[in-house]
Amino acid sequence: PTGLYEYKLIGTLRAPPDLLADICMDLGYIRRQIPQVTEAYETECNGETVIYLKMELPFFLSGRDCVYVQQRRELDFRGRKVQVVLAKTTSVPQFPERSGFIRVRQCQVKLAVQSNGSNRSKVFIYYFINPGGWIPSWIFNLAAENGIPGFLANLEDACLRYQRRT
Repeated sequence: PTGLYEYKLIGTLRAPPDLLADICMDLGYIRRQIPQVTEAYETECNGETVIYLKMELPFFLSGRDCVYVQQRRELDFRGRKVQVVLAKTTSVPQFPERSGFIRVRQCQVKLAVQSNGSNRSKVFIYYFINPGGWIPSWIFNLAAENGIPGFLANLEDACLRYQRRT
């Protein structure tokens, strides 16, 4: 009814599951790799880690910010180790809305990764976002036609270039 899409991606990547989960949890790396992200940090709120992310978009779009919680778990599924990362928007008073930015109120990401042998991973990603405000339909179409299919290839490339911070 909203005209928005839910994306489900399934594929195989040349990277171990632990590395993929590390990248998803590394805010510094995300900020360095996505030029539109100009601010990203996490803080403790009511006993859970809450993440703030701010994005500056091209001049014809309003910037967005997002407040979300993210969890990482390692599960045992039929004797196989599965890395799971879950993220969902939240609202906490410690992060009031900022003037000049549209708050993303609906975003959910589910990632499940398991080894496929030989330093490869089987990946499942569910992604939904309602960016709020008005975004021209041609931008959504561009993302659906180009950005989403290329996402797994970009993620694999990020894994090959990623250096774990110690």
